[in-house]
Amino acid sequence: MAEAERIIGTPDIPDAEGADGAEPQHPAEGSTRAGRGRKKVLALLVVAVLAYLLDLISKMIVVAKLEHEEPIEIFGEWLKFDAIRNAGAAFGIGEAFTVIFTAIAAVVIIVIVRLARKLYSLPWAIALGLLLGGALGNLTDRIFRAPGVFKGAVVDFIAPAHFAVFNLADSAIVCGGILIVILSFKGLDPDGTVHKD
Repeated sequence: MAEAERIIGTPDIPDAEGADGAEPQHPAEGSTRAGRGRKKVLALLVVAVLAYLLDLISKMIVVAKLEHEEPIEIFGEWLKFDAIRNAGAAFGIGEAFTVIFTAIAAVVIIVIVRLARKLYSLPWAIALGLLLGGALGNLTDRIFRAPGVFKGAVVDFIAPAHFAVFNLADSAIVCGGILIVILSFKGLDPDGTVHKD
């Protein structure tokens, strides 16, 4: 966890007395930066809550209406809604390691929450919000669904042709991951600074 903070951490903000030989920081500048940081954390939380609620509601509808029913064709054979329970990770791999996947999701959530205090970039806030909402969505299934606590099977239902069945939480995680890769290639750090390699 400390390593993740080091990689995407932010430089220390000089205090008002000019630590490390820096120019003294005016109180107004510090409060403005803190205000911007709070807005980015709020954006992260809004995105995370929206992603989580959309995933939760969609799964409730799928369990109530689609489970044990014939798949619903959306675009012919190319896209269907087909409710399945997935005890493994993506592509159904590792069904014997459900507890490990639960622990990984919990660690991801803790890391994102700890990094949020150093967040001053809106794109990073959106990306981390998507990751957080998606991780919480699948973690909820792992904890509360059968066959038991921390061993629950995730509800998947989006079934493209010739591809794995997934859910909205998976989509949020993938989109957040892709956005993080793009931001990293562009050199934009979570603290809002741009670095050149």
